[in-house]
Amino acid sequence: MAPNDSAQITGGTDEAEDLPAGSRRAARYVVPVAVAGVAAATIGLVPALAASGDPDLPKITAAQLIEKMAASDTERLSGTVKITTDLGIPSLGGLGGSAAGALAPKGGADNGKDGGSAAEPTGKLMELASGEHTLRVATDGPDKQRLSILDSAAEYSLIHNAGEVWAYDSSSNEAYHAKAPAGAAKGVEKGKNGAHGKDQAVPKDLPATPQDFAREALKASGDTTSVTVDGTARIAGRDAYQLVIKPKQAGSTVGSVKVAVDSKTGTPLKFTLLPSSGGKAVIDVGFTKVDFSRPSASTFDFTPPKGAKVTEADGPKAAGGDLAHKAPKDAKDLGSEPNVIGEGWTTVVQLDTGAKAPAAASKDMPAEARQFMDALGDKAEGKFGSGTVFKTRLVNALMTDDGKVFVGAVTKDTLVKAANEAK
Repeated sequence: MAPNDSAQITGGTDEAEDLPAGSRRAARYVVPVAVAGVAAATIGLVPALAASGDPDLPKITAAQLIEKMAASDTERLSGTVKITTDLGIPSLGGLGGSAAGALAPKGGADNGKDGGSAAEPTGKLMELASGEHTLRVATDGPDKQRLSILDSAAEYSLIHNAGEVWAYDSSSNEAYHAKAPAGAAKGVEKGKNGAHGKDQAVPKDLPATPQDFAREALKASGDTTSVTVDGTARIAGRDAYQLVIKPKQAGSTVGSVKVAVDSKTGTPLKFTLLPSSGGKAVIDVGFTKVDFSRPSASTFDFTPPKGAKVTEADGPKAAGGDLAHKAPKDAKDLGSEPNVIGEGWTTVVQLDTGAKAPAAASKDMPAEARQFMDALGDKAEGKFGSGTVFKTRLVNALMTDDGKVFVGAVTKDTLVKAANEAK
């Protein structure tokens, strides 16, 4: 194992101040995943890597490794990703099909007629929020991406090719078709550890590869974060450095984040998030196979099989389905402007919904939804009054009885403290 720099990088260290301008910008990319991962927390990817000994690589500092990741221009790759997530909540497999369908806004193509398509992405991708999964991924620049979820007896594929979005569920022989939002390609961010942008077929709040997760982590650094290089690893047949990100603050649900970075391309190959409560990883993302050559053009071609039921989306909202179309456009739609309490890894966002907190899961909910809500709920009291904490191993939310919501990747005690201070 090559010796590597283990000095902490924080907003106030001499090392960060001595860096050239480019390196200082790169150092600011490291963010508390606890904050950026509120949306990302619903999906995780597992290692399953061919570990054949730690490679002997040249010494590199944490700042240099961050710079390498930030400068990565990988836009073409294909490979297999193993996924696992342990948020400490019930399986969302049944929830995605029944409860999500019951709670999602209606109005899309066919939705009012028969409940929608089994191939519609929003509900299907919810299944990735728990358990273990295998994905096959491919990307060729901002206009072409493909993600396939492999099952023992079926396959679900989501394909974006030059403005066309197709999803196909082989188990039901159903397809879903939509147009990508007009002009979305202009908003694609290039050179950010992968070619996933605003026009991607997968809903943008659902990362699916180590690059997606690492991009959320590489945004800013400050006095609340420790960043080190901790040795090397062999990931999917590639030599990689291990970047370790840790919060310095107490009260976060995040214990540490480890990103394995390809030594040649700077592309993240593996992402692991360990909880502060201990135990196995909450989110673990890893390539088992990866190829940085251009995928075959046919990879992104799709024609519905004969006899398949095809659902056409109602307008350009398809990549996120009706849920994306009906989502609040800004904080005002939720009832109030957000109030940010704290900083770094213990940041809590407060919203005032104006609605009363649910006393319990409604008997009118599908069984899967009731089980899900009951498993998450935990009563809480303080100076703020009383309410319910909806908890996972990563992201927690306190809904007070008078309709205020406090959410963050923080512990229950931190949420209660924030609610008391905001009162």
